[in-house]
Amino acid sequence: MKKIKKIIILVLLIVMVNNFFVYADDENELLNEPIIEENDKKEIEAAASSNIKPTINSRRYAIYDRLSGRCIYGKDENKQTAMASTTKIMTAIIVVENCKLEDIVTITAKAAGTGGSTLGINKDDKITVNDLLYGLMLRSGNDAAVALAIHTAGSVEEFANMMNQKAKQLNLKNTHFVTPHGLDNEEHYTTAYELAKITDYALKNKTIAKIVATKSTTIYINEMPRQINNTNELLGNVEGVYGVKTGFTNNAGRCLVTSVKRGDMDLIVVVLGADTRKDRAKDSMKLIEYAFKKYRVINVEEIINKEFELWKQINENRIYIDKGTTNVELELEDIKIKKLTEENEPKIEINAVSNLVAPVEKEKRIGTLTVKIGNEIIEEIEIKTKNEVNKRGIIEYFNIISKIYSGKIKILN
Repeated sequence: MKKIKKIIILVLLIVMVNNFFVYADDENELLNEPIIEENDKKEIEAAASSNIKPTINSRRYAIYDRLSGRCIYGKDENKQTAMASTTKIMTAIIVVENCKLEDIVTITAKAAGTGGSTLGINKDDKITVNDLLYGLMLRSGNDAAVALAIHTAGSVEEFANMMNQKAKQLNLKNTHFVTPHGLDNEEHYTTAYELAKITDYALKNKTIAKIVATKSTTIYINEMPRQINNTNELLGNVEGVYGVKTGFTNNAGRCLVTSVKRGDMDLIVVVLGADTRKDRAKDSMKLIEYAFKKYRVINVEEIINKEFELWKQINENRIYIDKGTTNVELELEDIKIKKLTEENEPKIEINAVSNLVAPVEKEKRIGTLTVKIGNEIIEEIEIKTKNEVNKRGIIEYFNIISKIYSGKIKILN
């Protein structure tokens, strides 16, 4: 009998340990403890002012410029990795785009029984989609994630399909979802860069942007109020931070996605695989301060238009139109990247054909303006004709001959 009791106790211990390592999430830890102290802040700011590249504990990270949609600094930012509860950024996207916020959700046994960090909802509880979203993003409730997935798609599996369809729409090549909450699964992964792209897309939605910027709020479960607080330790403590999401599992390590805006500069900083909560917070702050000290917002559109006008003054009239009635006028197609965050101004390269044969149609593409940062091409803009050039007819040739005979046109020997 004693032997059986020992076996039962041993099994229970194994289950408890397994649950801790598989489902552990820092949202379950004490959140009132100070993460970054004043001395840490001063040290980080001083290091950033020295313009020395920061020493980062996190295994993978990225600084993403929202103005240009580029990763401007990172390490292993394209390496596939687990991302824990930062998964819920995509979960929020799918829910907001497919559900009404005022809809009432009745909690299923499956949702209520989800492990890890929880909102604390029970089977048959009633709560709005809107309040579940706050529970998802502030409290990082895995039970809220499953409840929303089932409400939206009918099942977790079908919801994951919707997540992967959205990833495909966003042209994400190294992202795959299995769950709405991000508990460890080898088929569930993204990269620091692509997670930043997901976040950028999410923040364009006003509902999601409002939720992730909320420090504390009151939600209602069965019409009873409950206050919940945001697990993001940088929100409200670092200048310009307005979101986004924390996360931790044993496989993913400590993760943090941060959006921060100061002046015109708007960045998303992603750190994945930090060892401790303090490490991920310090790493994020180091990257933020480094970026705002080293980089500046550059008006690319202004530079492009200036360079193109200078080029046209020299080259537009040199483009020979064989058998054409007039000269050609040139213009640029739409400039996609209006501004970007960089240390130095981009380099502009312009190439166009020098000979055309009439007739030349309007909006004919005859060259390319290339925008480069170092060796990286960040945009290619087509150069096109602004006017139509007709082919010379008999009347045009007769007029030319008349001008030759009258001396208005001289033929050089």
